[in-house]
Amino acid sequence: MRRTLTALAALAAFVVAAPAPAQTTLRFANTLAASDTHNEAARRMAEILKEKSGGKLTMTVHPGGELGNDNAILEGVRLGSIDIGLTGNPFFTQFAPRLNVMDLPYLFRDAAHAHAVMDGPIGAELLKDLERNRMKGIAFWEIGFRHVTNSKLSIKAPDDLKGLKIRTTPNKAHLEAFKLWGANPVPMAFTELYLALQTGTVDAQENPINNIFANRMYEVQKHLTLTGHAYTASIAAMSLVKFNQLPADQQKLVLDAALEAGRFQRDLNAKQEGENLAKIKAAGLTVVEKVDAEAFRKVVYDPVAKQYTDVHGREIVDRILAVK
Repeated sequence: MRRTLTALAALAAFVVAAPAPAQTTLRFANTLAASDTHNEAARRMAEILKEKSGGKLTMTVHPGGELGNDNAILEGVRLGSIDIGLTGNPFFTQFAPRLNVMDLPYLFRDAAHAHAVMDGPIGAELLKDLERNRMKGIAFWEIGFRHVTNSKLSIKAPDDLKGLKIRTTPNKAHLEAFKLWGANPVPMAFTELYLALQTGTVDAQENPINNIFANRMYEVQKHLTLTGHAYTASIAAMSLVKFNQLPADQQKLVLDAALEAGRFQRDLNAKQEGENLAKIKAAGLTVVEKVDAEAFRKVVYDPVAKQYTDVHGREIVDRILAVK
């Protein structure tokens, strides 16, 4: 009996002393304003992770370039010093060139078409390409359809872009399109853009309405034209090493939470776009809402698409066009 009591006491001591289940905190980084829909969605994702993991999996959100510019964030994800990074699809194409298909000008009919591609088998296939560079694409989010602002003139036709020094992403499709329109595209980190516009280092930039508003570009520009010349997805990508270290249930939770937060973010984008366009007008910008999109498309679609298909073939482009 004495031996039994001793054994039970030892077992009780072991149970009391056993460590609590490990807690993991992920760091989520991007360069967008804290008020941007991406960061609202990131905070939503953090809430989902904490709630559904019972506090075992938490996430801190670092907006506005706190952890570096877009390229630095992606390098941090690849090295494992940043757990999750989010930026526009164009920045990922240096690691997974097939992703450049998403940036072809005038490829997507509308947002619903883009969402169907991203959330379906084509999107999953493209995200998998990132694993060769130690990143796990966990979800497509949305930056949206891109429009042009500038400090010089109202752009109503492709020829109006000639000679404009315009900040673009470093994406091949974006660069080639603006060269074909006669502009002078200048790739530049997003974190440097406001100052570059303010000082006149560049005349123009191109971003969706919500980005233009959230990052106060209306303060340093005079004209906005709703060209809708390209759709830009954003990608939430996780360090592949970090993802693989998580138990299977937490891996699934991360993927599900990223997808749910991405849908939440798209809904916010749709809701806020009209409101933010009205605020941009109220700030004094001249807005050209209707342009002949076909005139812009005719200059760039075939040559830019050919630049892509010469390298990657037509198959994925045709599959995207066939998505209903």
